[in-house]
Amino acid sequence: MDIAAILDEKSKYVDAIIERYIPRVFDEESLRRSFGPPRYEYNVEAANRSMAEPIWDLLDRGGKRWRPFLFLLICEALGHDPEKFADFSVLIELVHNGSLMVDDIEDSSDLRRGQPCVHKKFGVDIAINAANAMYYLPLLAFLKNRERVEAETMLSAYEAYSQELINIHLGQGMDISWHRGWANADHISENQYLQMCALKTGTLARLSARLAAIFCGVEVELTSKLGKLAECLGIGFQIQDDVLNLTASSGKNQFVEEYVGSDITEGKRTIMVIHALRQGEGSERLLELLNKHTRERGAIEEAIQILEDNGSVDYARRRSREIVTAAWEDVRADLAESTAKETLASFILFAIERDY
Repeated sequence: MDIAAILDEKSKYVDAIIERYIPRVFDEESLRRSFGPPRYEYNVEAANRSMAEPIWDLLDRGGKRWRPFLFLLICEALGHDPEKFADFSVLIELVHNGSLMVDDIEDSSDLRRGQPCVHKKFGVDIAINAANAMYYLPLLAFLKNRERVEAETMLSAYEAYSQELINIHLGQGMDISWHRGWANADHISENQYLQMCALKTGTLARLSARLAAIFCGVEVELTSKLGKLAECLGIGFQIQDDVLNLTASSGKNQFVEEYVGSDITEGKRTIMVIHALRQGEGSERLLELLNKHTRERGAIEEAIQILEDNGSVDYARRRSREIVTAAWEDVRADLAESTAKETLASFILFAIERDY
């Protein structure tokens, strides 16, 4: 099954839904729809320059849209028409891209998907405001669909959204602290790393599954299992991202030059770093390179070699598969046989084995 092709197709579908909430170009009518009738007068140009342009500038650079895809796929696997709840897929994708904007500022990054980061292109003030807007504009999906969804279901979905938005900031905070060398960063455990991933990358995946289960009206136990599966999928996706950051080759990854080794520069404590430090071979030198936040290519390659020599890259791949496979086995029997279930199984393998 060609999951990459399916994701490409679904990304266009998701973008069309996003445009209903954040148009590529605001006009008076769309501003009224999103922000209500003005008491005085809107400045359409300001709305476009400060919000529509930077938001769509990032969205149009690509991205797999796998989180909203997961939401739609789980709805279908639960026997429901995903079209009925498709508007809520914007929640997950917009928050994800908003977090990327902020992440690039926090990491002092220069490039994102082959172009200057939004804060480099439009200014830090515009980027922060647009990123914050992407956390809140998706709430329009709740407001615009309240007549179509029962109040109790809508409340449960809103509570899930609120909790996961809280979670993602703690995950990011943990990660930043370790980049800076705080919080005993040289001695963090694998479980602490996995918890960070569960709060950071796992959060929006988990939200995708929880929202799908809530809107489809399944019991609490299955909702929990699906949430755990998605969380583990997010962790696996993060681990594979970490692996690709060291091993990606140009061909599949068109932005390989900006990408490979950037985790070394940022001083990230990935599962591979934790494993290598536990092995001990070259650990002092690895910490020195991470704490220098070096951009020098030779130093980056030296750090990567230490991780490879310790078997840490292979360990990360193996650990990712173990985590995701166990979660899938826990929920597999609860889903009726269907094409959607088969696609979900294929997508899980794609997420942890992709090479770009």
